[in-house]
Amino acid sequence: MGWDGKKIIALSPRKVGESKDLYEYMLLPGENVIMEFKSIRDVLLLTDCRLITVDPQGITGRKKEYMSISFSAITAFSCESAGSFDLDAEFKVWLSGMGMVEFEFLKGTDIKGIVQLMSEKTVKR
Repeated sequence: MGWDGKKIIALSPRKVGESKDLYEYMLLPGENVIMEFKSIRDVLLLTDCRLITVDPQGITGRKKEYMSISFSAITAFSCESAGSFDLDAEFKVWLSGMGMVEFEFLKGTDIKGIVQLMSEKTVKR
């Protein structure tokens, strides 16, 4: 999995903390998970400090790749909502000096909260 072109598909919302056994040790003291999404194996977290992805690898998934993206490293983001024929919503994040990461959410996932959080954390006034 390289930085440029990284894509996580089929994400759907989960109750915050549902997958905490995968990421709890990564959280800083006082850092709060605001949103949690999961695909069959991958997890996306939005905290009040950063985005965290967990990518289990191999047949067993025992090996995992973790990616931590600080909001300060995000230079741009885009959002595409699901349409009548397009079954997923897409969210793309461009990182300073590292390329782009893309997330696809299953139809019906309300991504307005993601856009609001990203705007709040990345737009400088």
